[in-house]
Amino acid sequence: MAPNSTFTPETIAAGFHALSDPLRIQVLELLRSQELCVCDLCDLLGTTQSKLSFHLKTLKQAGLVRARQEGRWIYYSLNLPQFVALEQYLAEFRRFSPILPIRSRCET
Repeated sequence: MAPNSTFTPETIAAGFHALSDPLRIQVLELLRSQELCVCDLCDLLGTTQSKLSFHLKTLKQAGLVRARQEGRWIYYSLNLPQFVALEQYLAEFRRFSPILPIRSRCET
């Protein structure tokens, strides 16, 4: 990431941790096309609300999803700027880290 970025190693790690679970990936795939409430996500994923709540909390803490309440329902949607931040973080490696042959310190 750029030197003036406000993202910390902790926020980057939280983002990648959130992306490390298959159920959370499924949630993100469903949210790609539309905002969904917890009950719809449970039905589509065939999981319980308690299990899903744990995963949604992880996604929210990582900043990958947003939640809004409407009446008694909570609706979730993607927080695209956080995905852009993770993408930019990875892009910095591609851009500024040339691929060099492995060289041991012992080879001098």
